[in-house]
Amino acid sequence: MCFYVCLDSSIVNEKLLSDYLHHVFPASGKHGPASATHRKTLTFQNLGAHLEKLLSEDNASDDGRDQVEGCLGPSTVVLDHSSGFEGLLFVDDDLLGVIGHSNFSSIRATTCVYKGKWVYEVLISSQGLMQIGWCTFNCRFNQEEGVGDTPDSYAYDGNRVRKWNVTTTNYGKSWAAGDIVSCLIDLDEGTITFCLNGQSLGVAFSNIKTGPGIAYFPAISLSFKESVAFNFGSRPLRYPYMYVCPLTRLFFTYPVEGYLPLQSPPTSDLSKANRLLGYIKTLLSTSMDKQVPAENKTIVFLMNYDDYEVNECLKQLMMSLLRAYRFSPIIPDLGFQIHYLRLTIAILRHEKSRNVTFDVLRSVVFFYIKTPLRVKEAGLEELIPTTWWPTRFDKEGKDERDTREETADERLRRRAYERGCHSSRKGLNLVEELQVQILRLMLNNNDKGKGEASRYIFLNKLRKFLQENSSNRGNPTVLCPPEYMVCFLHRLITAIRGYWDEGRRKSPGSISSEDAYVPPQLFYNGKVDYFDLQRLGGLLSHLKKTLKDDLAAKANIIIDPAEIQAASMDDLDEDDETGAAQVEGSHGNDGLLLGRPLEEPDQPITEKSLLEILDGVMMMYNLSVHQQLGKMVVVSDDVHEYAIALKDTEEKIARCPSRRPDILEELQKSQKVFAEKLNHLSRRLAWINATIYSKEKMSDVYWLLRVCIRTIEHADNTGSLFAFMPEFYLNVAMNSYSALKNYFSPSNCMEELPGYEETLTQLATILSKHFADLRIVGTDIKDSLMQALASYVCYPQSLRAVERIPEEQRVAMMRNLLAPYEQRPWAQTNWILVRLWRGCGFGYRYTRLPHLLKTKPEDANLPSLQKPCPSLLLQKHMSELLSQDKEMAASFLNSVLNQLNWAFSEFIGMIQELLNQVLNRVTAERNLFDRVVNLRLPDISPEKRGRNLTNVSSRVSEEILTMSQTELRLVKSAIKSQYY
Repeated sequence: MCFYVCLDSSIVNEKLLSDYLHHVFPASGKHGPASATHRKTLTFQNLGAHLEKLLSEDNASDDGRDQVEGCLGPSTVVLDHSSGFEGLLFVDDDLLGVIGHSNFSSIRATTCVYKGKWVYEVLISSQGLMQIGWCTFNCRFNQEEGVGDTPDSYAYDGNRVRKWNVTTTNYGKSWAAGDIVSCLIDLDEGTITFCLNGQSLGVAFSNIKTGPGIAYFPAISLSFKESVAFNFGSRPLRYPYMYVCPLTRLFFTYPVEGYLPLQSPPTSDLSKANRLLGYIKTLLSTSMDKQVPAENKTIVFLMNYDDYEVNECLKQLMMSLLRAYRFSPIIPDLGFQIHYLRLTIAILRHEKSRNVTFDVLRSVVFFYIKTPLRVKEAGLEELIPTTWWPTRFDKEGKDERDTREETADERLRRRAYERGCHSSRKGLNLVEELQVQILRLMLNNNDKGKGEASRYIFLNKLRKFLQENSSNRGNPTVLCPPEYMVCFLHRLITAIRGYWDEGRRKSPGSISSEDAYVPPQLFYNGKVDYFDLQRLGGLLSHLKKTLKDDLAAKANIIIDPAEIQAASMDDLDEDDETGAAQVEGSHGNDGLLLGRPLEEPDQPITEKSLLEILDGVMMMYNLSVHQQLGKMVVVSDDVHEYAIALKDTEEKIARCPSRRPDILEELQKSQKVFAEKLNHLSRRLAWINATIYSKEKMSDVYWLLRVCIRTIEHADNTGSLFAFMPEFYLNVAMNSYSALKNYFSPSNCMEELPGYEETLTQLATILSKHFADLRIVGTDIKDSLMQALASYVCYPQSLRAVERIPEEQRVAMMRNLLAPYEQRPWAQTNWILVRLWRGCGFGYRYTRLPHLLKTKPEDANLPSLQKPCPSLLLQKHMSELLSQDKEMAASFLNSVLNQLNWAFSEFIGMIQELLNQVLNRVTAERNLFDRVVNLRLPDISPEKRGRNLTNVSSRVSEEILTMSQTELRLVKSAIKSQYY
């Protein structure tokens, strides 16, 4: 690496330049500074050699691993992700950070020690269940037993404040997120000690097994979603101040005297780096104004270095920032996360640096805001000192949110809770803004360099990211965690919409992001790779063969006969790399929108790259985002259940008689447990609502729904080419509506969204038209459309939307519902028809089955539990169709009677099965009764039995004692039936 100074050689003379360079890069002080008359003249040509000489003079000998006895393994110590693990884990690219992803996962390091004193450190990122320590190679772990649960493994657990070696005892202190645990082993004395934040917790284990064949590996076992970062000696951790021992030069945050790290620090490279940083500091702080004529002050200092060196340095720097961000503890103001994001933004602002760090950013960790599993982790008790939860419920257990009936105390608590929730959003909003800034830099399409544009690189990385997550659904270890995907999707939507609207201001003829859609030609022109995802009309190779004439006539796309033989889109891309997605501008082409059908308006939409990214966003939502939204709503359901339980317990306490203090005491204990759980859950729910179910996130999902609807409408207009659309577009339309209706409420109201009723009507049009669309051949997608329509007619608002679609489509929908069940499930069809009449004298008229107990919170929105909402308009269409078309009426009645015949046959079979079970039970009861009553007592004659009741009773007791609990219950039942 060398430095040079760009200036005009005609202005700065050789002597001034040499003096300046000697000042910036002085000779080593070992032999004293050379005089100006005897030192060598420095120029740009010999500066590199001079710098290499300076660095070689101060080249300290590297304290290599080979010089230290007692350690076996690679010189670079990392986690053994190839063979030294048990369970499912996510390991960072640098093999130092790990996240548990199964019940109780274990992993060890690649290096072991057998002699001497050794230490390594662990940064605790979450304060949950973990056991950290040492194990031998022969230790075998499973999902129930980890480090410390086997004879030759030893562990410290700061969550339960215990030490483990087969048995367990109290030890140490409780750890928290952000703490550093030092694990020390002294194989000379046979002891293991742990330190927490530099303070010794005392000797945990003594007389550990040592000797020939015994070596110990650093190891950890951790439960689901717990995370840590290891430091075996290669780097400092997050603390800005680091003490380096002058004797051992340890790189530990808390070095312990006499103990060595498993990985020796690269002292020689560090010495060089320290010297180079000193040169840079001198270079930046020294002015040449006094040595250069005043009229020439525009001097630019630059660094010249090999690209591969800088690229590797930048990647390592980004990895360090990513690790620090991932494992930083959550504090109320999110200060650590904000700090690391700002540093990342500063690096990405430099174009050349930005383009070499995309591989690191592909992990999307920078766009994730982790949800604390425990309230204390995020300081939520300080942010939200007052908790609140609903206290009024209707007969079905649903929350009654009429604030007019609140008491003064309830109103104060609710408002204090809302203020706390609002304050918690401030730090989150800043983090999200910084994350969007990172994405905007990565999506920059105006790079000045000659290489690929940043957006082009991002687009290629995004498609690869989507391919990995779509083709590896059965291998969770290589998938992006769904909670990461949710945050990434929301940030990406914000960035896309920002660039989309900026482009519209530059090109007034294009559409705004509010009217965004994906043009249908992307689905069949081969410029976007959809991997092996199913199309509405079947396999792509089949569609290219059967619809090649339509492609030529409608889209002017000529299919090469050789392409028809391809089995999938992947085969086409392997043969023709020019079909890969390109970005407009100096680094792309105009092929993305080739094949515009005649039905598609000849109007610019937006930049082509944004269209492909938007298509990727749809795929992301379908892959895992929707499922994750459904998982996180469980916290809200838990709050509801505990609130009902607490209210029920308080009512029991009020009714408890004073003569039963024992019952009162137990009820009060239950009340305390429920209240503590609600305090925890309500604070955690506040965080989840701010990060996942906020109004802004709801708007993002609503925008996706509207984009999907418009995309489906445009594709539908292409006629037979509609079959090329990927199935996931219909899935996203149905699932996003379901999420808006079931997951975001009651935190946010869907009815308040702009254009809500119009959107409902558009979606109703799609469902009513395509559930019997002959262009759709997939059984699963057809079933999904039928189920979505069946759910749609169960709710008054969505049913009214069905009634608002054009009359021609309503009649066509009813005609398809009344047609014979050939290509669709009859159960959903019957459900729809019954719901249209339910409440008008036909069907079931109760809100819910009268024998059911209170509805569970998670079941409150089930279609089967909704109140009747019949449609007189659709009933009219049905009656007119059946009265006017006798053939249809006969076919419909025939199918209904066939179903009734099948249903009654099944019903009679069930009754017969129940009857057989009852008869078998009665027979068993009779036999058991006879067994007890007709006891054989050979030593007692019949005339003496009355006088020896005690003996008889004892014999009966002995016989009864030999019976199981089930037999006893049957005996009691038989006796009751015999005598009562």
